[in-house]
Amino acid sequence: MTNDNPYNFLPLQPTGRNETDTANTYAPEDMIKIYEQQFLIQVPEEQLTEFLPALKSFYDIDNHTLDVSAIIFEAIADASIIYNHKIKAGRYQLLEGLVKEVLEHDEDDKNDAGVDGIDGEEAQAYTLDCKRTFFINDVEMPYYFNLFIHGDSYSTLTKQDTLLEQMYWFASDGAEDNERLEVINTQLAALGIRAMDLATLYQIVDYVEENIIDDAMIETLNKLLDDAE
Repeated sequence: MTNDNPYNFLPLQPTGRNETDTANTYAPEDMIKIYEQQFLIQVPEEQLTEFLPALKSFYDIDNHTLDVSAIIFEAIADASIIYNHKIKAGRYQLLEGLVKEVLEHDEDDKNDAGVDGIDGEEAQAYTLDCKRTFFINDVEMPYYFNLFIHGDSYSTLTKQDTLLEQMYWFASDGAEDNERLEVINTQLAALGIRAMDLATLYQIVDYVEENIIDDAMIETLNKLLDDAE
């Protein structure tokens, strides 16, 4: 008996046929699923040349449909595909309240600002413990960090406990340490996430850094700062 779906493609309902009646059409959200499967389904190396034709045959689509699916993904998807991994930023949490910080100044700073450094009022500095949840191939990956806020500027200090945090520090170190990478990949495998090479790991970390703070979080932080002043 022949398996008509050896790669376990998602069953999707077409919306009709294209104008030339050469391929099925699908709803935008299903086009995204078709696009993602090109990268996320694990395929044995000896079957790589067979995979894409099998996908097109299963959904009865052509290359143009695949091109359109990529455009739709870029336009409306809330995730990114990095090589064979999908990463998505989830919700944030503010774990504690704002903590006032006292900044230390050297003598030059004091002289520049005036006697005792209070010639002009200096913005209060705060720290705040935060968490952002990410998803790699739909697996939840927590990411904890400390946020330092001073005036209109901020910086983050990543913790070093969770797997995603360890990936961040590995990339930050910039060392091509194959043993450390193997340890990370072993932990990823335990979560059902396929191994990453250095390029993939670095791009995953870049995504995390770009999405650690979003507009919704900034709006909440501004309200906290207003209430604290």
